[in-house]
Amino acid sequence: MNPLSIQEIMRVGPVIPVIVINELAHAVPLAKALVAGGVRVLEVTLRTPAALAAIRAIAGEVPDAIVGVGTLTRPEEFAEARAAGACFGVSPGLTSALIEAAWESGLPLLPGVMTPSDVITARLAGFHELKLFPARQAGGIGMLQALAGPFPDVTFCPTGGITAETAPEFLALPNVACVGGSWLTPKAALVAGDWGRITRLAQEASALKPG
Repeated sequence: MNPLSIQEIMRVGPVIPVIVINELAHAVPLAKALVAGGVRVLEVTLRTPAALAAIRAIAGEVPDAIVGVGTLTRPEEFAEARAAGACFGVSPGLTSALIEAAWESGLPLLPGVMTPSDVITARLAGFHELKLFPARQAGGIGMLQALAGPFPDVTFCPTGGITAETAPEFLALPNVACVGGSWLTPKAALVAGDWGRITRLAQEASALKPG
């Protein structure tokens, strides 16, 4: 089966959970809980030592999950993520070294942008699906509306500071395909192993409708 493109991945569901896994034992039950709630695209961030092993476990044991790696900031991380089984990558920003690493690894990339200049750089490199990050600090709804004029061919996944309450406002914008958020995986639920709560949050998120 051909790998999904970033465009296809962004259309799977309205919310991509931004996941921080400290305990490897949480990875598979967490992924299963999210998938049970209708959330299949999972971004596991490279913010903890357990991240790559968590991606490998989810890729191997939760076949319905589309697991990706987030917080890609170094070129060598692309090959490591691909080897662990990641289906896509997400970066908080974009540099020439990251662009080269993305092409060399073949890992579909959702690069982060914050300014119009960032968007121009990404688009010139061939990226038309972008992550606005950090979305709230970058101007949120107003920034996305402003970017729609000069960049009608760009689709965004705003991430950073978005909540269950504000997600519908972002999803109503025509240039937003999905949003990223950490509210689906609250730390207290992970520590307690409250997978039912996570499934309920995933059900609520998957019911949201993009504009």
